[in-house]
Amino acid sequence: MRSNRAAVRAGVSMAATLPLLAGALALGIPAAHASTDPDGRDTLQGTKPLWATAQADKGATADASRVSARVYLAGRDAAGLSAYAKAVSDPSSASYGKYLSAGQADARFGATKAQVAEVTAWLKSAGLTVTDTTRHYLSVTGEVADAEKAFGTQLHNYAKGKKTYRAPSKTASAPAGLNGAVLTVTGLDNAPHKANHSDTLPPPDAVFHNAGPFSSYYGSKTATTLPTAYGTKIPYAVKGYTGKQLRAAYGAGRATGKGVTVAITDAYASPTIAADAATYAARHGDAAYGGGQLSQVLPTQYTRTEECGAAGWYGEETLDVEAVHAVVPSSNIVYVGAESCYDDDLLDSLGKIVDGHLADIVSNSWGDIEANQTPDLAAAYDQVFQLGAIEGIGFYFSSGDNGDEVANTGTKQVDTPANSAWVTAVGGTSLAVGKGDTYKWETGWGTLKATLSDDGKSWTDFPGAYTSGAGGGTSATVKQPFYQRGVVPSALAKANGKQAMRTVPDISAIADPNTGFLVGQTQTFPDGTQKYDEYRIGGTSLASPVIAGIQALAQQQRGGHPIGFANPAIYDRYGSKLYHDVTDRPTGRDLAVARVDFVNAFDASEGLLTSVRSLGKDSSLKAVRGYDDVTGVGSPAPGYVTSYRR
Repeated sequence: MRSNRAAVRAGVSMAATLPLLAGALALGIPAAHASTDPDGRDTLQGTKPLWATAQADKGATADASRVSARVYLAGRDAAGLSAYAKAVSDPSSASYGKYLSAGQADARFGATKAQVAEVTAWLKSAGLTVTDTTRHYLSVTGEVADAEKAFGTQLHNYAKGKKTYRAPSKTASAPAGLNGAVLTVTGLDNAPHKANHSDTLPPPDAVFHNAGPFSSYYGSKTATTLPTAYGTKIPYAVKGYTGKQLRAAYGAGRATGKGVTVAITDAYASPTIAADAATYAARHGDAAYGGGQLSQVLPTQYTRTEECGAAGWYGEETLDVEAVHAVVPSSNIVYVGAESCYDDDLLDSLGKIVDGHLADIVSNSWGDIEANQTPDLAAAYDQVFQLGAIEGIGFYFSSGDNGDEVANTGTKQVDTPANSAWVTAVGGTSLAVGKGDTYKWETGWGTLKATLSDDGKSWTDFPGAYTSGAGGGTSATVKQPFYQRGVVPSALAKANGKQAMRTVPDISAIADPNTGFLVGQTQTFPDGTQKYDEYRIGGTSLASPVIAGIQALAQQQRGGHPIGFANPAIYDRYGSKLYHDVTDRPTGRDLAVARVDFVNAFDASEGLLTSVRSLGKDSSLKAVRGYDDVTGVGSPAPGYVTSYRR
């Protein structure tokens, strides 16, 4: 799976959607795990992709073709890991909050030296070469014939669209004599082709400007000369909220996140992040960064920079860092960059955080559609999330920016890894902060856009077409976790059938780029120079770091004791005044803002585009009273942060 950024600038995706992995998940297949087949081998479920059908079979892959794969280790006690992760995260459990250190977690649940040795010996005996061994997996290379011998399956070539890819002809397996030491294997299929050369990072993307007029706070400037919308004159979009406004809206109080570390994962790394973050903080009244307060853990090389749109990820890191610091100005921030936007590299970044316990709170503004997730990868991700949970580490993931995904993919589905039962999926809202930094209301984030007519007297085809919105809905692959029972309405949990399934999101915060956040970043100007500039941004890429910041404030209130995997505690507070119960029509009427944009995204030399953006119109998803699949339990209200005091 290739992961896409979730951030949205001015209502348009920061980069075109990346090509989808040719290896779609067979919906309904559980996460990968081993079971013994009649031949005395442990099958590794989910390792044969759905597209590898008999009809698409083009014959055996040449024996001498090369294979690179990862063999993930199940550890000493996979079932015990899951049970303990639940126990330490559940406020009703006697083990709640009794976290293990990274060393203790490895000693109790990690793979033993004997298991690693046995798995290594098995792989080598099949003719494969072990190129890397970590606490979580072994990387191997070899010829197709060697891989077939090791994993008990034939590798064939299969047609997928206009291309042909390699994949197992049946589910892979491992010797039963390994006693379940292997969790799963990835890389037996090669869709898409794996680049293996080193790349250098490109320069920053072309400059982007928002045009005015703007509101300084919601409703401060009315578009009196533009047509009405929903029977009234509407305000201009805000220039972009800053930390002071967001902290007030979500009840930060005097807490600053002191003593708490927030980690951020993305691909690549902005070469100007330190200077940009410092400049932004100085301009907008945020506390200056102290020595070592912002640090980076980066790979030794980067790959697939062109394919992944590396420069676009600079803006993602910038948004995440500046949003976290704006909400928690005293927290430490550690950015852990991945070598590329591929799963193996992103998993490595997550693994670094867990293995080194680099932070208690991890914000992740990336993901892909659920149909692109495979059970083998889901198992690898969940293992990292569970190890994090027992150490007191909570993972927060953007729920996506395409609503129910129908407009984007033609199929109603959720995003991943936000669909995991072991992460907090963060949905999105449109936020109105009024004069004096007062919270006015929120709607679910969902945008309809209509442009100004040529004569300037009406909106063309009002209310217009759907452009973007908070991701959410019901998973087709992940069963309903215990913490959602009794909260998520049955109609949502069973939207895909009789079985109650995981529903996302869990909680929400500001995401709509029309009521978005102001960021500052070095960009490339038309004359080729690179300079610092600012623009408004949104997406659940904004919501995730905002919620991560709020959780850091809450952890400070606990005396610094980690909240860990937060979902049980989040749902335990459901139905209270600790959340804003977000609905799509909070004022009793439909809402909209006016936007003026530069045609060339930089200046007025090529003209302006004027539009109306309706709020609270998220595809088929609706924000209603109580839990919903746009905003989850709602957004944090005053009192939420202090409710974690011990």
